[in-house]
Amino acid sequence: MINDEKILLKNASQGDIEAFEQLVESCAKKVYNIAYRLMGNYDDANDMAQEAFIKMYKNIHKFKGESSFSTWAYRVVTNTCLDELRKRKRHRFVSADVNDENGLARMAHSQIADIGNSPEDVFEKKQIARQISSSLDVLKSKQKSIIVLRDIEGLSYKEIANILRIPEGSVKSSLNRARAALRNILKSKGVELFDLNYVKQNEGRVNDEKLQQH
Repeated sequence: MINDEKILLKNASQGDIEAFEQLVESCAKKVYNIAYRLMGNYDDANDMAQEAFIKMYKNIHKFKGESSFSTWAYRVVTNTCLDELRKRKRHRFVSADVNDENGLARMAHSQIADIGNSPEDVFEKKQIARQISSSLDVLKSKQKSIIVLRDIEGLSYKEIANILRIPEGSVKSSLNRARAALRNILKSKGVELFDLNYVKQNEGRVNDEKLQQH
């Protein structure tokens, strides 16, 4: 942890609001992105992100610096969203065997890339993105969160282990099970192959549009 962050943490733990604001400034966008992708809409994401920031501020004195502040922030917002999703009982479990060690993010990259940019092609890409987004909502909440954190937000296995409080060695196997479950759901919808990198880019644009509207 860099010295500047240590100083900010010390000051924030003593009630310095400006120090806390500086800490969250660098990770605020990703905190919102995680909330948006887990909750699936702007209003819920905004509520969950704000709730997470309030929790961070109230509990900053409990943060011991065992990870970076940003990793802790991602854990808080992820848990805040998961708690809310459990209350709503919106998710159901989908089981699947794991056969793909490379992950869904690398699957059919060339096929997606080969789709052109005509209005029909753009519509097709958007349809695929919608299918993936709706399929993510079918996953068990922790399966969805691990795909969001790794395949969409690009966090490391170590960060994900810290956020979800599971052994680092278990992250890959949990991720593979989640990817396999998602692949089976998509297959049932007639989507055999897809590229999560495209979804990441597409959701990023949607996010920016939403933010500009509010």
